[in-house]
Amino acid sequence: MNLAVKWQEVISNPFFQNIPYKVELNKYGTILMSPASNKHGLVQFKVGEEIKKVKRGGDIIIECSILTSEGVRVADVVWASEEFIAEFGEITPFPKAPEICVEVVSPGNSKAEIEEKIRLYLEKGALEVWIVSEHSQVTFYTHTGKIKKSKIAPGFKL
Repeated sequence: MNLAVKWQEVISNPFFQNIPYKVELNKYGTILMSPASNKHGLVQFKVGEEIKKVKRGGDIIIECSILTSEGVRVADVVWASEEFIAEFGEITPFPKAPEICVEVVSPGNSKAEIEEKIRLYLEKGALEVWIVSEHSQVTFYTHTGKIKKSKIAPGFKL
């Protein structure tokens, strides 16, 4: 099964338009949905704003779809460099992860789910994965593990 084709079917399906859920696909093409809260959306926007303050150039994308080895995952916020956008444009889902991928933890997320997303985004080329807790505390990860602050956006504060 081609997950990129299945993803196109999902995003084109009128049933999935304007639903209050984050939609992803697992590696078998099964649709996964998780409810979104207004707080979650506010935190996503704030993270994007704060990245933009310290990163000149590039683009912020909210709810960015990425084709991973475990299906299509949707990062809550990403920062993609101008070079990344020049290479991949508006391809949906991206076949590679942008440089910074951020997950905002929801009450329903298990530790295992978050750890899996860190692994998947890094495997797909993200340079950093940021995890934002329910209390807006940020933890940064690279291929070498947890780091104290972002190397790509060292002035980032939430």
